[in-house]
Amino acid sequence: MKNNHPGIFITFEGIEGCGKSTQALLLSNLLRDAGQEVLLTREPGGPVISEAIRGILLNPEYYEMLPETEMLLYMASRSQHTGQWILPALRDGKVVISDRYYDSTIAYQGAARDLDFCIIETITRFATYNTEPDLTFLIDIPVDVGLRRIQSRKLDRLELENAEFHNKVREQYLFIATKYSSRYVVINGDDIVDSIHQQIKKKTLEFIRREINY
Repeated sequence: MKNNHPGIFITFEGIEGCGKSTQALLLSNLLRDAGQEVLLTREPGGPVISEAIRGILLNPEYYEMLPETEMLLYMASRSQHTGQWILPALRDGKVVISDRYYDSTIAYQGAARDLDFCIIETITRFATYNTEPDLTFLIDIPVDVGLRRIQSRKLDRLELENAEFHNKVREQYLFIATKYSSRYVVINGDDIVDSIHQQIKKKTLEFIRREINY
């Protein structure tokens, strides 16, 4: 179903180390060069308030954070992000590209933290003002590959979780991609960066052309 706004909302999802942030940036640069107005953003994050919440969520010192607290903080960040940045940009006809959105909460807090999916769904609708992505790219890689890629950097609280946790996240992402296949495109993240970018470019331009002729 087409959202009630003139813009296009594209999200990138995947486990840690999958390369989605790189691909989101490459796509935003491509579309800007083609004359599109683009908002490139991330979750948790975006506006100042959401970035402040990000600092709490990803701080390894807060190891005692309960799953329920974690989920509600993500939702609070998302509500501010959506209301302050995403919806105004979409109403202005911009392309919004977000490095993660609510599917991350379903995968991380729902599957990996074992929180109630129905509760997450209800709060998600409230926190996002019923906003849904138009197109989602899942950059899929094996967990061992992703964790190996991030070994050289300082890890945040979520990245420090064990392989079992990240496997649950990956499995849930693949399930979501199957369930919502009309908006999901699954890309092999083991491929070279430019090859992945070309696949994303092709799918995005096809989608935009369809939207123009909607």
